Amino acid sequence: MQTVKMYLTASCPYCIHAKQLLKQRGVTEVEEIRVDLQPGERQKMMEITGRRTVPQIFIGSTHVGGCDDLVALDGRGGLMPLLNS
Repeated sequence: MQTVKMYLTASCPYCIHAKQLLKQRGVTEVEEIRVDLQPGERQKMMEITGRRTVPQIFIGSTHVGGCDDLVALDGRGGLMPLLNS
């Protein structure tokens, strides 16, 4: 299974929902980068993704986007093939 990295904050409901969906799909470990605890990481996230909001989710080297993007990818049947590639 591909590695999953997520830029997030502790209290973000979208971050929590994204983590729950990934867990339901068999992801046992998510590398969490807390932008609320490490402000410099938010700047890095913005440079990499062009986005300011959390979560920002990467599966392997693929930037999936935010929670809505993850849910849409799953709805199209694309999440599991990406996780298993």
